Amino acid sequence: MSNSLREKLLGLGFTAPAPEPRRERPERGPGTSGKGGARTPDKAGGQASGKPGRSGKPGRGGKAGAGNRPPRSQEEIDLAKAYAIRAQKEKQERIEAERLKQEEAARRRAAKARAAELLKDKALNVAEAEHARHFEYGGKIKRVYVTPDQLKALNAGELAVVQLDGRYLLVTAALADEVAAVLPSLLALKIDPNAPATDDPYADPQYQVPDDLIW
Repeated sequence: MSNSLREKLLGLGFTAPAPEPRRERPERGPGTSGKGGARTPDKAGGQASGKPGRSGKPGRGGKAGAGNRPPRSQEEIDLAKAYAIRAQKEKQERIEAERLKQEEAARRRAAKARAAELLKDKALNVAEAEHARHFEYGGKIKRVYVTPDQLKALNAGELAVVQLDGRYLLVTAALADEVAAVLPSLLALKIDPNAPATDDPYADPQYQVPDDLIW
């Protein structure tokens, strides 16, 4: 600003501003950063805040109780072996029982198929038969319808009854024996002519059984 302008301004009541003091930049010393002199982390001693470094943490091997379990005694070892042997034996027994069960089921299927072949087209049942011949089979009272002549032959042991797929077939005594030889459970009724009549209470044609007792 020129002296003449300065003088005019002073004459009008303005005062000249005081010169600003010169700022000195502080020198950076060791351990300080560029902002406010904050300390940098000490690589050797950990964080500057005084927190312990990684070396202060407990190691992995410092877990409580690890490796403190006492070794098992010989009695415990022998008991564990005995349990393992018994479990293996029970498993083998179950496998063997299942194998035998499957074999028996396969044998019965084959025997039933053989019996069906023997009985094919050989049943003597008459559709018009009116006489109900009752007998016990499988713990229940069953019946088959026969003619008067068939009833006499059945009671004399000349005819017999076999069961196949829920049906009761009237056949000759000889054929019934063949079926029984293949699968005994299929023989439903075969009278022994030499047995006392009291052994078969249903042999009397006058014997009546209520329908609600027949399955």
